[in-house]
Amino acid sequence: MTTIRVAILGCGGMAGGHASKLGKNPDVDVVALCDVNETALAAFKAKHFSGSRHQPALFTDPAEMYRVAKPDGVVIVTPHTLHFSQGMQALAAGCHVLMEKPMVTSAEHAHALAAEVAKTGRILTIGYNTSCSAPLLYLRDAIRTQRFGKLELVSGYLSQNWLTLCAGTWRLKPELSGGGQAYDSGAHILNSLCWSVESDIAEVFAFVDRHGSQVDINSSINIRFANNVMASIVVSGNCVADGASMHFMFERGRVDVDGWGGGWIKVFGPHGEEKPELAATSVSPDDNFIDAILGRAPAHTSPANGIVQSELMDAIYASAKTGVPARPARASKQATSAR
Repeated sequence: MTTIRVAILGCGGMAGGHASKLGKNPDVDVVALCDVNETALAAFKAKHFSGSRHQPALFTDPAEMYRVAKPDGVVIVTPHTLHFSQGMQALAAGCHVLMEKPMVTSAEHAHALAAEVAKTGRILTIGYNTSCSAPLLYLRDAIRTQRFGKLELVSGYLSQNWLTLCAGTWRLKPELSGGGQAYDSGAHILNSLCWSVESDIAEVFAFVDRHGSQVDINSSINIRFANNVMASIVVSGNCVADGASMHFMFERGRVDVDGWGGGWIKVFGPHGEEKPELAATSVSPDDNFIDAILGRAPAHTSPANGIVQSELMDAIYASAKTGVPARPARASKQATSAR
């Protein structure tokens, strides 16, 4: 059986979850860790790989890591604005890439990275839990097959004590984060929306509140998709009660689902609540990444998802700045062409 040699780039807190999942996968050999902080790097290895069959080499320079360790794939868990250059570097080194969310922080970079993925023939997936969950896979299939008729409306929220939790970290520095709570934890619920609806964004009207910081903390977002589905999402980064819920309203039913972690689903048909038959099994983004490399399963995310979310975020920030609805670049071009 083929063993996939994997490196982890960025050894902060989020990387621990990836290390745990990859460490348990029998088809993976974690061969390298890379971080600019040597002390954090050594501590990460001691915490996650002490006594493990994996004994990864340590690097502070990604280029040296690719040259010496020669990984087949890399998991990139670094500040958001570094994702584009690091993703391009990894693809040039011949690696498949699992990119923590968000994929990148601008639509321009999203399109460029997608083009490089197509050019190299490598796999690039994004670390969205819900896209690999059985409830969201059921939901997307229900939308595709019109099990409850056409999808018309979506509402949802995500709340987290994000401002307090992130105080003093790079997440509150726009030059590293690219944005605030909507780009961080909010990326999960916004991806759940875009990933499920599977349509380009036509128009966005958004308000944001920074709560005195340099990035968005609270957001109120209204979206019209090109297929005429309308959505209203609020993202709270200043609430002590964590939670998330999404509600997909069809002609003949409604689906309520956990848009943050994909942990639960409730389905209501024409005759009331019904038990959904979940055909799929939930997996982690890490396991799906490895299965996709080995050809055992389709990748549940791709650069296409990163493109739609980047276009959405660009439009959210543009609308919040101008106070009027904004259209993503592709939607604006299509509207101009149609005139």
